[in-house]
Amino acid sequence: MPAKDYLRQRFFPQIWCPGCGHGIIMGNMIRAIDQLGLEKNEVVVVSGIGCSSRMPGYVDFHSLHTLHGRALAFAMGVKMGRPELTVIVPMGDGDAAAIGGNHLIHAARRNIDLTAIIMNNSIYGMTGGQFSPMTPFGDKGTTAPSGTIDHAFDIVELAKGAGASFVARTTTYHVKEMIKIIARAIKHKGFSMVEVMSQCPTYYGRKNKLGSAVDMMNSYKDGTTSIGSKKKAEHPELIERGVFLEEERPEYSASYSALVKKSQG
Repeated sequence: MPAKDYLRQRFFPQIWCPGCGHGIIMGNMIRAIDQLGLEKNEVVVVSGIGCSSRMPGYVDFHSLHTLHGRALAFAMGVKMGRPELTVIVPMGDGDAAAIGGNHLIHAARRNIDLTAIIMNNSIYGMTGGQFSPMTPFGDKGTTAPSGTIDHAFDIVELAKGAGASFVARTTTYHVKEMIKIIARAIKHKGFSMVEVMSQCPTYYGRKNKLGSAVDMMNSYKDGTTSIGSKKKAEHPELIERGVFLEEERPEYSASYSALVKKSQG
């Protein structure tokens, strides 16, 4: 099916800034869903608040646009009530790791079958460019004009430590890789977290003098490498991409259903 058939075209043109990476992520999420052969009425897309959270308005699936940081709580409710549905949660780095951080770690430890796509543009883009929990140390935002002295979360390590059973990272430059990873994450039965490094030329790029959207995407090409590559050994500062963890573990909604049946005996 053409990608446009998965969109609510009446809501276009979209409101993301020129050069924003989130449209690339939305397009590749759609392509992953199409590759998996999922029907539109089998998919639910849930978001909180932020630039990334405009996505449910644009995609023609069941969708929920919820409270800031609470997307995973709503998504868990959907999955528990209708476990046969595929539930995808696009989130921003602030939405997922700041106000929503508690929901993230508990969704991960429960291993409920959701796919959290965390669009990491290293800043709060919608509300004026404040630094986020994933802004690199020393980088600038409107609330850190001289550079933040907070250390950033490594969301991959956080998700692994919290108990997610599928953990991956990719970037908006690596589009074919992104489609494969998102499809693999959706197919996985358990809590899946995919971090996608996404450019924000309007705030993060401008405040940190990183150039245009193209320049920022090229920085993902040059500043990342595949997991375990020879390049990483030679340049340890490079950020690794790929699937870091994929394990089979009991899934929460299935375990709950089994528990209910057992208690009804």
